[in-house]
Amino acid sequence: MKLFLAPLLVVGSTLVGWRWGAGVAGILVGLPIVAGPILFISYCLHGGDFVGRAADSSLLGLVALAVFAVVFAFAARRFGWFATVGISWVAVLAVDFGLSFVPVTTIGGLVLSLAATTVAMVLMPGSEPSARPRRSSVWDLPGRAVATGVLVLAVTTASSVLGPHWTGLLAPFPVATSVVAAFGHAQHGADVTARTLAGVLMGLFSFAAFCVTVSTLVRPLGGAAFALGVGVTVFVQLLVVLARREWRASSGVSAPGGRRLFGSRNRRRKAPSGRCRWLR
Repeated sequence: MKLFLAPLLVVGSTLVGWRWGAGVAGILVGLPIVAGPILFISYCLHGGDFVGRAADSSLLGLVALAVFAVVFAFAARRFGWFATVGISWVAVLAVDFGLSFVPVTTIGGLVLSLAATTVAMVLMPGSEPSARPRRSSVWDLPGRAVATGVLVLAVTTASSVLGPHWTGLLAPFPVATSVVAAFGHAQHGADVTARTLAGVLMGLFSFAAFCVTVSTLVRPLGGAAFALGVGVTVFVQLLVVLARREWRASSGVSAPGGRRLFGSRNRRRKAPSGRCRWLR
């Protein structure tokens, strides 16, 4: 299941990006579509206590994912896709290694993940509005799916032998995000990549809600905690999208770090004609 869901997510988010833009595609990639199956399979193999601790650690893993988004967005402005992925992965693993020594609780992990996401959104570089990404070749979608499957296999194989703490830390590892961001960088440039990663950061709020739900409910409710986690994830993400829409409408900002939209209230009014011109 985990080997098929992540490639399907990447393919689906790519199609969404072609239709509705890079930011929306990033939101989809930021959802726990990889970490969720990893935690569920861990529950089936090791039980609720193992997964409860792993879900707490996944909240810390979201800190590293936020760092990934910022590092990738800035590195993409100076380097090609391969070097950018390498630099970003080094940053993620360094943060994960440091966080592996941090004792984690559900509340503490939630506070750290939300704080890191908020700071990352502030630090993200601005991007110029651009056309929606389009397919580059017939091999585009299969290439993304295969690359995602290989990365998921590598990460899950490593995490399965490292215990609950490292399983949780590695569950949010930017597998699908790396593929989408790398293809976007190679095909469309740094601005589209930055907009995609800004969308990923928006998805981390609902990702954190999923982890908290599973951590809190998996021991008393078992597998039903994952179904509830999915519902909470969708609900929180809808709230985030609506809040962003209201904020943009009130502030006139077109995108994170983007330009102000000059609506009709900001345009200079035309001078009235005739004898009422003096009323300006």
